[in-house]
Amino acid sequence: MASHRLPAAIRAPFEARTWRAFGYVLIGLPLSVCWFALSVAFVSAGAGLLITFLGVPILAGALAMCRGFGVVERARARGLLGLDVAAPERVKGRTGGAFSWMGAMLKSGASWRHLLYAVLHMPWAVFSFSVALALWTWGWGLFTYPLWQWVFPVYAGQDGLQLYGDGTHDFYLDSPFEIAVTSAVGLLFVLVGPWVLRGLVGVDRLLVSGLLGPSRLASRVTELESDRGVVVDTAAADLRRIERDLHDGAQARLAALAMDLGLAKEKLARDPEAAAVLVDEAHGEVKLALKELRDLAREIHPAVLTDRGLDAALSAVASRCSVPVSVDVDLPARPVPAIEGIAYFTVSELLRNVTGHARARRAWVDVWRSGDRLMIQVRDDGTGGAVVGAGAGLAKLSGRVGAVDGVLAVDSPAGGPTTVTVELPWRA
Repeated sequence: MASHRLPAAIRAPFEARTWRAFGYVLIGLPLSVCWFALSVAFVSAGAGLLITFLGVPILAGALAMCRGFGVVERARARGLLGLDVAAPERVKGRTGGAFSWMGAMLKSGASWRHLLYAVLHMPWAVFSFSVALALWTWGWGLFTYPLWQWVFPVYAGQDGLQLYGDGTHDFYLDSPFEIAVTSAVGLLFVLVGPWVLRGLVGVDRLLVSGLLGPSRLASRVTELESDRGVVVDTAAADLRRIERDLHDGAQARLAALAMDLGLAKEKLARDPEAAAVLVDEAHGEVKLALKELRDLAREIHPAVLTDRGLDAALSAVASRCSVPVSVDVDLPARPVPAIEGIAYFTVSELLRNVTGHARARRAWVDVWRSGDRLMIQVRDDGTGGAVVGAGAGLAKLSGRVGAVDGVLAVDSPAGGPTTVTVELPWRA
């Protein structure tokens, strides 16, 4: 913990992050020379032989080789720079045969990006290697010069490190002042070197993430497939919940109602008073069944939301909470029904969490539009400690919001208060 009290400029030369970056640059030059030589050789041979059929498999094999280089580079960046770049989409032919695979490889944009990386990274690796090694060796060499300056008079026959000499005039760094200045210049290089090195590997990060990862389109397709799965799972869970609520609630009450009416019908002639009691009980069952059906319909999509929008619908939800809730909705227009429904469901679930788990005395709901985003914020003065990954409720809400390119963020320190902020796309 004591090292963290030192300024970052003093800590930087000794941090593991700096030494890993230096190792990344040192290893990068021989690897880049290898990738460059093999890639240019095989691609040139394949392109030259395209006039014959032999060029096609050679060129496809060269691109596959470049993808193999990408595997090594992503692993190197992951281990030394902490940069985790996903592998690009696999190349698959339509038929699974060799010709189909070669055609797919030649059409793959990711494969050509790997070739571009192998060509572009070599000159950059030469530059970054030269700069990093020069700063490192000169910095530490000059900084420690007072420790090894004695080598020159003892073994080299000169007073110190020669700074200038033309045959008639010589200038050696041998006086105490000159040695101190040399060490100070070395210290400057030592302190500046890590920041220059981080800038150099920053370019490597851009090259690796931009050229060796999946394309933006492929990432978007994967994201949409994941969102579609979330939507399907959420819809299936909602259907199961509705079926369970109908079976255990309204359906059971309607079955009991049918039995009570049947008994009342049998006793109507023999015992009118008992029949009247059964009819009265059946009337109560009807009221309860209707209430449960209304509550179930309200959870699916309340009529007030369709008729009057979020302001009235959220005010109705707040009025049913056991905790006093202030609602402030400031929207220039109504969003599309899908976004409006997700916003209503999200606030309802968050207020249900406030009522059931937060032990809050008061809650606030704010809804407004910011640019092309619908912003929702639910706050309470409860005990806090809410985490998205800890409970199924917040995790499901996050998935539902993310399915429409939304974001759910939770700020809930232990002891409270809790603030949940939701961003949804605005589409009027």
